[in-house]
Amino acid sequence: MGLLDAILGRSKPVRPDLDQLFAVPSAALTLQAATGFTPTGLGSVCFAGVEGGGFARLQEDVRELLDADTERGGIPVEFSRDAYGYTWLLASHPADDTAGLVNDLHAVNTLLQDGGFGPHLLCSLIGFRDAEDTGGRSLALVYLYKRGTFYPFAPLPGDAEKRDNQLELQVRSALGDDLRVEKDLSRWFPVWGAPGL
Repeated sequence: MGLLDAILGRSKPVRPDLDQLFAVPSAALTLQAATGFTPTGLGSVCFAGVEGGGFARLQEDVRELLDADTERGGIPVEFSRDAYGYTWLLASHPADDTAGLVNDLHAVNTLLQDGGFGPHLLCSLIGFRDAEDTGGRSLALVYLYKRGTFYPFAPLPGDAEKRDNQLELQVRSALGDDLRVEKDLSRWFPVWGAPGL
């Protein structure tokens, strides 16, 4: 970072540390003990779509890598596009295989990053459900690729786009020792309707 950057208030972007994802399985245990939320076995990666043959080939490589175990009963990955034009990849594992899910999400992020598409990666999320609540309360741990941090996202059940801010702050407190939690609350973006949530 140069002198001009310091004067103008620019900061050097944080280099993504994808290995932070490997802390999620132990954080899931902490989360379950503190809040009763358990993993759903669903996780997704969001990235800005890119046109072109290179990106299409990379998407097929990702699909082949993650679908390799479908012949042995594994669940194939799903690609979808949201209302904002972002592409989502949804990976599914048994609910008790958070480590396997995280490995898949890490592999997708790494393939995209190594393929030169790192700037297009936005976030990854891992879904959780309240084991005690029959009302369908859900929660996601969202990893911000460009910040190298996590934050909780807890939509309230129903059609209204409202968040359970109290639960999000409770999760932040519970996971502060397990994950690198995003300190800037304005970066806790809502991910309404995200696959895996």
